[in-house]
Amino acid sequence: MSKLKDKYTKEVIPAMMEKFGYKNRMAVPKVEKVVINTGFGKLIAGKSSDEQKKIQETISNDLALICGQRLVLTKAKKSISGFKTREGMLIGAMAILRGKKMYDFLERIIHIAFPRSRDFQGIDLKSFDSRGNLTTAIKEHIVFPEILPEEAKIIFGFEITIATTTKTREEGIELLKLLGFPLKK
Repeated sequence: MSKLKDKYTKEVIPAMMEKFGYKNRMAVPKVEKVVINTGFGKLIAGKSSDEQKKIQETISNDLALICGQRLVLTKAKKSISGFKTREGMLIGAMAILRGKKMYDFLERIIHIAFPRSRDFQGIDLKSFDSRGNLTTAIKEHIVFPEILPEEAKIIFGFEITIATTTKTREEGIELLKLLGFPLKK
């Protein structure tokens, strides 16, 4: 069992029950899934198909190392000439983490990635939606220990959405604060 899941069961559940008045442990909100998403449309626009494949493979491999699982490649739904994309062209990658992989990823992001991020001041509370889900971004993927900065050919950023089972924004903020996320005051 990961340290974060252990912390959730021993510390977060009692604190949430006390603060929000839940009568049952099962009613306490939890982190449901983590969605990791990146787009490489800008990087491959105007490049030859061989160069596009190399860029896609590099980004997919690096992100798969970070996530611990294979990614799903996303395609463009329609052609947009301004972005130099064609319908059906691969323009992004995403992964959905649940269970043990999710808790391992959250642990690494809280204790390693955010502290190593350049100019990181904490997660802004505006990043929470009305249902208590958090969407934030990592500007450089090299902050993760799995990626060696010297060997990284392309430096890219990606978006992380942490979906919770909370009903309100305040519950989501409190849940992630208790889990140890570095939130701005």
